[in-house]
Amino acid sequence: MLTLSGSGLTLDDVRRAVREPRLTLSVSDDAWQRVAVARGVIDDALADGRAVYGVNTGFGRLQDRTIAPEDRVRLQENLIRSHCCGVGRHLPDDAARLMLLLRIQSLIRGNSGVSRGLVERLLAIWNAGLVPVVPEKGSVGASGDLAPLAHIALAVLGEGELRHHGVVQPAAQALTACGIAPSYEIREKEGLALLNGTQLSTAVGLLALARADDLLRHADLAVALTIDALLYSAKPFRPEVQAVRPHPGQAVTGDNVQRLLTGSELLQSHAGPHKVQDAYSARCAPQVHGACRDALSHVRDVLVREANSTTDNPLVFPDTGDVISGGNFHAEPVALVCDYMTCASGELGSISERRIESLVNPDLSHLPPFLAAIPGLQSGYMMAQVTAAALVCENRTLGQPASMDSIPTSANQEDHVSMAPISARKARQVGENVETILAIEILAACNALDLRRPLRTGTALEATHAALRESVAPLDDDRVLSTDFEAARALMRSGALLAAAEAHAGPLVGLHPA
Repeated sequence: MLTLSGSGLTLDDVRRAVREPRLTLSVSDDAWQRVAVARGVIDDALADGRAVYGVNTGFGRLQDRTIAPEDRVRLQENLIRSHCCGVGRHLPDDAARLMLLLRIQSLIRGNSGVSRGLVERLLAIWNAGLVPVVPEKGSVGASGDLAPLAHIALAVLGEGELRHHGVVQPAAQALTACGIAPSYEIREKEGLALLNGTQLSTAVGLLALARADDLLRHADLAVALTIDALLYSAKPFRPEVQAVRPHPGQAVTGDNVQRLLTGSELLQSHAGPHKVQDAYSARCAPQVHGACRDALSHVRDVLVREANSTTDNPLVFPDTGDVISGGNFHAEPVALVCDYMTCASGELGSISERRIESLVNPDLSHLPPFLAAIPGLQSGYMMAQVTAAALVCENRTLGQPASMDSIPTSANQEDHVSMAPISARKARQVGENVETILAIEILAACNALDLRRPLRTGTALEATHAALRESVAPLDDDRVLSTDFEAARALMRSGALLAAAEAHAGPLVGLHPA
């Protein structure tokens, strides 16, 4: 069980939530108390006849329209239905579920004015293992992720669709099958509270960041394998080099790689006369991987802060009884750091592709062309580098910042928007591409190590090599490499390659400690 309190949610909690299918959610007693008090503020405002945006008024440009008491529930229902304008593919299950969790986390902070019954219904949907069906496109990231969140809200009403045991069903049918009431009578402000928020952008961003954390460690693992495969020097990774330029990520990269290379016979084989400098793609890995690590650690700080924030509108302040219309739904903080994450993750792929080129180019590696067993008859890893190059080019295209764009909406009432969902989606796509690029580098480097036998690398990298060989045989003849790429990616996702290395080198550091 994961108990939500409205604060303290971490990136590790996010990983648990999406990786443990039986994880159940609960809410702390303090949070329930805050929910009750905040709801009382809304009820008191209605009893006093005060005008409260979106509660007894219209929305956006229609905020000056007064809504009669008998129409206030219909107002919330109409809001939800009218905002279900999402298009495109359905969000992956992990993103849709994480949106639901983050929406609960925001509502229980006690600044939204929803009822306990609404939160309990959201918990019931999560704990039943139901997945909201949410189209991935249609939000501009202000006033929050309106359209995607509306599709979740529609399912809360018992309309729309939910995925149950992998099958998309009408929401009422799926809810009934799980012992949950097929419909819910929404109360004043609850539709607005469900829709105003940054939970799509934040959820997709957090999932991209969780992958980027893994990519950082795999990038250090990949460059260590390549260094030994190419008979490069480990001297650029020494701590005194990093100390005189004290960026924290640079020091972490140097330490990770040095520990991975410990005990290598290949390093010792060229300890005497050797070329003075290696290619930048290896020699400058502390500087490049380190800068990416620093950038992604900042991204983590912002996204985790956002996950523990109240992002709907208007905001309820129980201490004063005020209900204030603000702009916490504007996802600019998320948009900017997701674009930053796209650049940082993309750089890990860009520098990795250059190392792949060094591995397969005989003029650079002094190994058989393309690491083929019989060059000419066989093409070896020739096309693997081409695939990596294609992905790097795609990443460069995706690197155009979405956060610099804005198109006014709602009759110019919402005249500046963040485009955060697009930033987050691009970050996740680039991460997927970089995962494949690093998988190709690891495959090529391990094949190059086979060609360096009988000399062996250090114990940590030998263990990594052995873990890979359990799933991928040496490339002694041409075969379909796409299958090898996917096998290597599966080992990366499972953590098997890192676990093999860390058993000898100790834990590799990804993001900086929070």
